[in-house]
Amino acid sequence: MSLFGSLYTGVSALSAQSQSTAMISNNIANINTIGFKRSEAAFFSLVTTESRSSLYSPGTVSINRTQRVDQQGPITQTASATDAAISGNGFFPVKRSTDFGQEFLYTRAGQFSEDSQGLLRNASNFVLYGWPIDSSGNLPANQGDLTSVVAVDVAFLGGLTRPTTTAELAINLDADEVDYNNGTLVGGVQVGTAGFLGLPIDSSSPTHFSRGLTVFDELGSSQTITMEYRKIVGPMANAMSGSTQVLDRDTTITNLSGIVAGDSFTVQTSGAAAQEYIIGAAAGAGQIRIDTVGDLVDELNNNYGGGTELDAQITSEGQVLMQALNLNDSLIIAETNGTPLFGLNSLLFPNPSTPAVIEAYAPFTLDGSAAQSATNPYGYTTAAGDENNQADFPDFTDAITPNTQGWWELKLLHPDGSVITQGLLNFNGDGTLNATGDSTGNIDIELSNIEWGNGSSPQSFTIDVERFSQFAGNFDVIFSDQNGAELGLRTGVEITREGIVVARFSNGASADLYKIPMVTFANANGLQEVSGTAYTETEESGEENLREAGTGGAGFVEPSTLESSNVDLADEFSKLIISQRAYSAGTRLINTVDQMTEDLLRLR
Repeated sequence: MSLFGSLYTGVSALSAQSQSTAMISNNIANINTIGFKRSEAAFFSLVTTESRSSLYSPGTVSINRTQRVDQQGPITQTASATDAAISGNGFFPVKRSTDFGQEFLYTRAGQFSEDSQGLLRNASNFVLYGWPIDSSGNLPANQGDLTSVVAVDVAFLGGLTRPTTTAELAINLDADEVDYNNGTLVGGVQVGTAGFLGLPIDSSSPTHFSRGLTVFDELGSSQTITMEYRKIVGPMANAMSGSTQVLDRDTTITNLSGIVAGDSFTVQTSGAAAQEYIIGAAAGAGQIRIDTVGDLVDELNNNYGGGTELDAQITSEGQVLMQALNLNDSLIIAETNGTPLFGLNSLLFPNPSTPAVIEAYAPFTLDGSAAQSATNPYGYTTAAGDENNQADFPDFTDAITPNTQGWWELKLLHPDGSVITQGLLNFNGDGTLNATGDSTGNIDIELSNIEWGNGSSPQSFTIDVERFSQFAGNFDVIFSDQNGAELGLRTGVEITREGIVVARFSNGASADLYKIPMVTFANANGLQEVSGTAYTETEESGEENLREAGTGGAGFVEPSTLESSNVDLADEFSKLIISQRAYSAGTRLINTVDQMTEDLLRLR
């Protein structure tokens, strides 16, 4: 029994070593196969036993195939933007075709290229699958399921347009620009109407500065919006002397032919009591004497209402300007003796609607087109049909006592010349914009549902004005930028390290189309190998898990690279030599047993 048992043992040795040699041969044959994972033989004994220890029955040897799927192969650089290797754990999900009923396969062979239909296929003609990315950059809600992935199709029958959604400007406005005054004469030009707020400034009034901003609509057409800037006295109640009297600080008021010593008048805001001023004569009870224009300006600035009610100045054109510091206050000036304010050759303030009294002007109020709030209490009262809305503009940080000398009106014009919107900007004394961010922290002008008149969809976008400034000097556009792009044709496709399939276009735009999931398994070595350097799921491998690259233990996608076979040629040759020697030893064993059997048969 033991003699023939030895023969069987030798035969099993030959069989096992033959299988080992076959595995080694397959490894060597695929040494240049992209994504190939080597296999190796694992030998184990089959033992037979006898009831008595004095007798021995030889067993046999058997073999199992052990896959080394989890071992990383070397990564090499390529010139193709759609080649991809996985550094770390994971597989690409693929199918043999997009036909219904095809099972998912898993591979690390990333030689992907576009076929005639725009599908990305690897060298084994397997179709790559990935999560579609929507226009907001989001992945499917069920991204953990294989049903969430679709064939990666990069075909574009047309080009790509990218409508503008945001624009950003950094502009300095000249603080020394001469203000337009609302409802009064400036340089002999009537701006607005006396007794009316005078906003918006009439379009016939020359702009102090203008700038074109190009945006792109959904059809890829460029649309140029004109932004007109005009420096204004501001929306607070104000009164300004006539332009035919050129005044300075040293001007003696009684030298004006229509004013005599003893003439008097009162100045009052709704936030403080009236104060009477007497010109060139001793002050009586409750009066303050003034002799020069400088006296009047100083008294209004420093003393009236404790210096917190009025801002008075002599303009660059030689006019006296009074402005309420509080946007909610009215301003009333009235003559009490003589005609120093409104008479012929007087200070020439605008003629009052009531004799000897002018209410110059009421607080700035909304036109009802936007909700009023503590930080945005002001809007335009304009002609019917105008698209004027201060709510399109950023809220004021200081909406009660803003800088009186930092007001600009900004008008945005449609390419056809109509007004898109118009509103006010205010700058602080340090030249920065008096504005506060919205709920997202942005300081924007928000434009909504603009009709371009060319068949494109109504467009909404924002203009970031956070870097606007007002300093003395030249008007200066520091930079201007906007997103969006005109029509562009696809110039290429690439895969990023995060596994995103990106299409590039001739207009400089790009589009994120898909994100390739990394499919991981609890036991990758338990996968079943199929032709084409791919694997299928088995009970031993466990169920698939879909991960984003670089998360949950999944590896990264290395773009423009390929993972080579993990076969070590030197190691395989060493194993081949060992298998050869072991096979030779097995044949010698069989020869020896054969000779012993022959000797046994010769016995007489």
